[in-house]
Amino acid sequence: MTDMTAIVTGAGQGFGLALTESLAARRATVIACARDSARLHAATAGLPGVIALPGDVNDPEFRAELIRAAGRLDLLVHNAGELGPSPLPTLEHYPLDALRGVLETGVLAPLALTQLALPLLRASGAGTVITLSSDAAVEAYPGWGGYGAAKAALDLLAAVLAVEEPALRVYAFDPGDMRTAMHQRAFPGEDISDRPEPAAVVPALLRLLDHRPESGRYRAADLSDAERPTTTGTTAGSPA
Repeated sequence: MTDMTAIVTGAGQGFGLALTESLAARRATVIACARDSARLHAATAGLPGVIALPGDVNDPEFRAELIRAAGRLDLLVHNAGELGPSPLPTLEHYPLDALRGVLETGVLAPLALTQLALPLLRASGAGTVITLSSDAAVEAYPGWGGYGAAKAALDLLAAVLAVEEPALRVYAFDPGDMRTAMHQRAFPGEDISDRPEPAAVVPALLRLLDHRPESGRYRAADLSDAERPTTTGTTAGSPA
């Protein structure tokens, strides 16, 4: 999928940045956003077609600015998320204010941005929404109740949006474990060097864009066959 305009949230590092780089290599116009302005500009400097727009997706005014900056829109990628406290607390001790922050960034902000983007996505003719999922959305891991609840809610929003907007493609994409700063925060002090770099996972998502299967939830691990990606409702392994 080339000659497209995309918005990628959380694009200053990790998977969001790796995806932005790949889309830029395909000559896409990418509105890349992240909260850390210096990091975002440094990470995207020199990438052709990338417009760095720092800001917080929880801010209604910034969400509107993102849509104005895009002008037209073919792809909306909800990559920004919030892990919550580290080390990960059990539900018994989970600070409710922290959970509100996780849900605000992981569920409410993506929905609000999608609401603003829908007219442009419908007009695209090939509008696509991608939400970043996790196996914590479908598996019960101690300590992952807050983050997993947000991802489970986002999965359901994506599924309902797909039914309500049949002309669009809506994918909940589970990348699996990756070597990212967020994943390191989930496992403080542990060696996560055995996890793949985000750039190694991006090709699986690009297959969704290229082949445009039916809307649904897809795991990167199941997308090795570019011709026949399959949906899944369950995952295994440690949280992504």
